[in-house]
Amino acid sequence: MTGVESPEYVPGHGLLKGRTAVVTAAAGAGIGGATARRFLEEGARVLISDAHARRLKEYEAELAGEFEGVSALACDVTDEVQVQALFDAAVRQHGRLDIVVNNAGLGGTSALVDMSDEQWSKVLDVTLTGTFRCTRAALRAFREGGHGGGPEGRHEGRRGGVIVNNASVVGWRAQAGQAHYAAAKAGVMALTRCAAIEAAGFGVRVNAVSPSLAMHPHLVKVTSPELLEELTEREAFGRYAEPWEVANVIVFLASDYSSYMTGEAVSVSSQHA
Repeated sequence: MTGVESPEYVPGHGLLKGRTAVVTAAAGAGIGGATARRFLEEGARVLISDAHARRLKEYEAELAGEFEGVSALACDVTDEVQVQALFDAAVRQHGRLDIVVNNAGLGGTSALVDMSDEQWSKVLDVTLTGTFRCTRAALRAFREGGHGGGPEGRHEGRRGGVIVNNASVVGWRAQAGQAHYAAAKAGVMALTRCAAIEAAGFGVRVNAVSPSLAMHPHLVKVTSPELLEELTEREAFGRYAEPWEVANVIVFLASDYSSYMTGEAVSVSSQHA
């Protein structure tokens, strides 16, 4: 199958003007980095975070050369102290928190019959429990008033805040060697739905994106060429998604255009099988 060329990059339209966002796992490569850039293009102030401090600072410098309102703080989402420090910093720096994108996740390939407890636990701790920790911290910040639901937010017509979690189509679809990752991502979708019901009472929306195949350098390092070719062939367009194409959907979910959506997991995929 011949792949369809990627579309032209979509310019910003000020959809997130004046809002403050936290994006985890945003050290340049992949969906997190693309989301941070898209948010800045849409007018948001963005605190980027990642467990890789060096790459994070490099990407902060890159973005700061193009945009105002970007800052960075290293955070390992498996460490509750670091997670809380990240959200405290966002409110302290900007006086408010409006949007949180929980992008941190860890993959890997292992047959279930050979998978160790350590392999299982590591993927679950980063991908699912890390999302839980960040969602909990965000909801506490929103509930306690460090968000667009305060007087400034009400004046601008906004209530509460928005959380967007990064899930995956493998949370719905079986893939050999991905039992730990699939279980974690299915858990992220379930967490999203439950959090949305609880948070609705104080005006917070919680949704998720579920991408299929978005290419970035780190994925190439941990995935065989044969598997990448197989996954690409499953896509109706015969190509993988650009990370910014997934980020565009995250922008939509973070913006007022999705004001009636909560508890949803939106597939960002052209898979046909």
